[in-house]
Amino acid sequence: MKEISISTEFIKLDQFLKYVGIAETGGHSKEIIKNGEVKVNGEVALERGKKIRVGDIVEVSGEEAYTVK
Repeated sequence: MKEISISTEFIKLDQFLKYVGIAETGGHSKEIIKNGEVKVNGEVALERGKKIRVGDIVEVSGEEAYTVK
């Protein structure tokens, strides 16, 4: 599991996917999220504006996992 640091209170899920390099554009982020490929803390996240905070775990396609610190 990779640790990702953020310097703000939260980051939106679509921005997070771009930040870690999974999505190249906002449209790509939207597609990944819409297809149900992203889980936050074990639950499928379908909102691209979902707030990701310190302590959250983000999984993509069941392969890559990130913990936010």
